[in-house]
Amino acid sequence: MVDGMPEWMKRFFSEPRLRPYLRAVGGDPQAATRLYQWNVEASAALYVPLHCVELAVRNALHDCLVGAYGRPDWWSMAPLNVGGKGLVAKAHRNCEANEEQRAKERKRRKRPVTVDDVVTELNFGFWVNLLVSRYDRLFWVPTLHKAFPRYHGRRDALFEELRALVRLRNRVMHHEPIHHEDLAADHATIYRVLEYLSPDLAKEVRAMDRFPSVLAGKGDALRGGERPGSSDPSTRREEAL
Repeated sequence: MVDGMPEWMKRFFSEPRLRPYLRAVGGDPQAATRLYQWNVEASAALYVPLHCVELAVRNALHDCLVGAYGRPDWWSMAPLNVGGKGLVAKAHRNCEANEEQRAKERKRRKRPVTVDDVVTELNFGFWVNLLVSRYDRLFWVPTLHKAFPRYHGRRDALFEELRALVRLRNRVMHHEPIHHEDLAADHATIYRVLEYLSPDLAKEVRAMDRFPSVLAGKGDALRGGERPGSSDPSTRREEAL
């Protein structure tokens, strides 16, 4: 039971979803509500660095493979395993279905699916799995190490870092609890990977990143203080004038 938590949360977010938060704070409904709110704040704040690292890794790997195979649809020539080929085929089908729907809504002719469409549709896990051990001699040694010019370690260590980011990304994007994770370590991993790609990129992402202040304010938020990023609405209106 989640008695004591706001009625709107119980109605629209469901009791099964709220119970883990209640357990995490020893059954205190007010503390569980604050924990849930902080979890949302933290997930929102992590969106920016996760967005940037996913796009940067994806495009860096794609560019390397385009160069290696001499064609933008490199996957048509590369020795992907059955699972990888299946994900590419699924991405292509999804792109075709999406374009068909858009064409119908806008009453125009359906355009062909492009390479960029497929690249965008392939999920972060697909790209990270190009660094698994089975592809070491096929992709990493001849090609993909070039995607990370500032990295000088082992492929398997980089893969583990990226796999941790895929897990965090999926939890954030699927609205799962992350409050119990070592978020400081995960956040540091994001910036290590960005540094492997480009120190300038890491610097620019940091300038947009408000997660450190959200994490620093966790204790106050859970004690019932002002939530990170929030302020009195009248103050925000005055600041906007």
